[in-house]
Amino acid sequence: MATTKKAAAKKSARGRKQDRARVAGGQDYEVGYEARKSGRSVSAVKKAVKKVGNSRKKVERKLSRS
Repeated sequence: MATTKKAAAKKSARGRKQDRARVAGGQDYEVGYEARKSGRSVSAVKKAVKKVGNSRKKVERKLSRS
């Protein structure tokens, strides 16, 4: 029984990499982080997310172009 409890308590990294690859347009802290990182405004980041989707690479590419 102790092994089952221990296995249940162990944290998994599953899904973290996927989550980092996305920008949640509705989350102020993520939009703010991307805005500071790119030197653009919060509204520019939100527009980019709306236009190209929530892929971080696509959003960063869009922000660097415009």
